[in-house]
Amino acid sequence: MLKTDVLIIGGGLAGLSCAYHLQRSHQKVSTLVLEKEKRVGGLAGSLQHDGFTFDHTGHLLHLHDPYGKKLILDLLKDNFYLRNRNSWIYSHGAYTRYPFQANTYGLPPRVVEACVVGFLKTLRNGGQALPSSLSFKSWALSTFGEGICKHFMFPYNEKLWRVPLNSMTTEWQGRFVPKPKPEEVLYGALTDQKKFFGYNATFRYPKRGGSQSLPDALARRVKNIHLGAQVTAIDLNQRVAEIDGIGEVGFETLVNTMPLVHFLDKTKGLPQVVRSARADLRYTSVYCLNLGIARSSISDKHWIYFPEKQFNFYRAGFSTNFSPHIAPRGATAMYIEVSGIPGQKFEFDREESRVLEGLRSCGILKSKDRLLTKLWMPIPCAYVIYDRERARAARTIFSYLKDHRAESIGRYGAWKYSFMEEAILDGKRCAERILGVSDVSLKLSSSNIELQALK
Repeated sequence: MLKTDVLIIGGGLAGLSCAYHLQRSHQKVSTLVLEKEKRVGGLAGSLQHDGFTFDHTGHLLHLHDPYGKKLILDLLKDNFYLRNRNSWIYSHGAYTRYPFQANTYGLPPRVVEACVVGFLKTLRNGGQALPSSLSFKSWALSTFGEGICKHFMFPYNEKLWRVPLNSMTTEWQGRFVPKPKPEEVLYGALTDQKKFFGYNATFRYPKRGGSQSLPDALARRVKNIHLGAQVTAIDLNQRVAEIDGIGEVGFETLVNTMPLVHFLDKTKGLPQVVRSARADLRYTSVYCLNLGIARSSISDKHWIYFPEKQFNFYRAGFSTNFSPHIAPRGATAMYIEVSGIPGQKFEFDREESRVLEGLRSCGILKSKDRLLTKLWMPIPCAYVIYDRERARAARTIFSYLKDHRAESIGRYGAWKYSFMEEAILDGKRCAERILGVSDVSLKLSSSNIELQALK
């Protein structure tokens, strides 16, 4: 039987980062990374299709942590663009800037009035902190008012999450839902406000290779990666995992990065309390339709939000505006996101027809546009739902895993809402816990981390 000190399930960014930081330590720790696909990257990877590079929806690099930024830019070298976000909302037949709550200028006057008046009414609480026990629906009403909630906050989030908003908590929304000041809301109703809001005001994206470039670069610094290695069963008591094509693998410590629900479903001998907690974990699916269009410069925007019910998709993006090198010359690469309920049948042909009809109705596509290629990329477990059961269930599960020397990290392993830089930092912190150290330092030459803002 093959044995290793640390068995890492999943060759995405979190798993690769954990292996990288373990292997570069001075302690002698053997590692083995298992990835079920024939490539590393997981959902941060890309697929080559008919001359296009398609990601699993828009995967952009938002770098805020000094260590994470330094490592990622060293991995990419000069293979990245630095972009200022250009994102919009389409509603009431008009385009308005993101975020909606600070940019109602351009909407019908009655809508602008409803949004501003509703927001001003929320100021009556005198700026007092809202109770943390509020549902997301109540928090949004108290923060933005009825108009903004009616015309964007409610319909968009209901379309994305596919659950009643009064069942969701506010744990997830901190940095992901911008909260503008009163003067910014008023100014954005009177004029075309061009101020950037939110954590993703700027982003980086690889020049070539799509988002796959980052995990590929990290994997080149990691030893002992087995591709096409599907985990079929895990026994945390015996410290053994069963792997297709490999057989049994013994381990001292296990690190999981696959969706927590799938990991638990493969784990033998779970006590009833853990099985019950697993049953309380909920998520939504996303079906990403990638399109290759035989026309360049279809839009100058990076992505557009669609809150209205007449559109079956909640967001559409133009990845050739991230990098022109991911599509043939004279073509545009697009991605369109449709959410779904796990376990519910998704009718691809029907939804595809609705997507194309919607894109034509808002003027993005023209009747004469020629479709060069298309590729559906389903993400069965896409967004973790922060309902009132999540935190309690997660505590129960992670307590059990800790007692059995198992870690579960990354966006899906840790069962949270996060982005790519955080996945890499999760891997680093996990390695530090395993090694029993406070920091696995990174030393890079400053010549490797120069930034260039390229148009």
